[in-house]
Amino acid sequence: MRLTVLGCAGSFPGPESACSAYLVEADGFRLLLDFGTGSLSALQRYASLKSVDAILLSHLHCDHMLDACSYVVVRRYAPDGPYPPIPVYAPAGAPERIATAYSLDEGPLDDIYTFYALQPGSFPIGPFQVSVDRVNHPVETYGVRLEHEGRVLAYSGDTAGCDALLRLAQGADLFLCEASYLDGVDNPPDLHLTGGEAGEIATKAGVRRLLLTHLVTAWGSEAETLNNASATFAGPVEIVRPGSRYEV
Repeated sequence: MRLTVLGCAGSFPGPESACSAYLVEADGFRLLLDFGTGSLSALQRYASLKSVDAILLSHLHCDHMLDACSYVVVRRYAPDGPYPPIPVYAPAGAPERIATAYSLDEGPLDDIYTFYALQPGSFPIGPFQVSVDRVNHPVETYGVRLEHEGRVLAYSGDTAGCDALLRLAQGADLFLCEASYLDGVDNPPDLHLTGGEAGEIATKAGVRRLLLTHLVTAWGSEAETLNNASATFAGPVEIVRPGSRYEV
């Protein structure tokens, strides 16, 4: 598997990054994991516009799904299009949410997307064996585990600490984990993780490498987040950047 970070800014685009979107490739298949605000721009740097084979949306907050609306124009109106519908795996309500955000008047997007409602469990997407489970966030949100040829990539989505995330991350080769909040302050409950908490989960799950994402750089210190994660996880840890690529 190869992971390419298209966007990693938390909650809203940052000065140097779009919101959450991660391209995962194996055996010529391209899975887009989240499609947050501004990430369609970055997609064009690393793949052709029509090369996405499937999309998985962890939840329906704008910073994780809004460019699925802009992508409608690509697939419906491209000079060599329209392109055939592609599968979208997302929480219940995604068809209405994306269609309404795209247009109040044009109706369903059945010509663009074939929607599959997520629920806890395992299923194949292309060459990947995918496992998802509900995590700790105010809206229906899923953490994700991707397996391919004995290698594992785990993705937290947006979440506070929970047992489901620990299960999904168990023994992962790469753990892509949000770290939106700073340690040592009075953060709202049941929303996000800190760097220290991400490190604690990585340690308990026995992951090999921890990648921190979804930092809100306008509100916090990257160096502090990285140091706190390193204090609770002894393995390799880094903050991802747009364009970073990792072989899993």
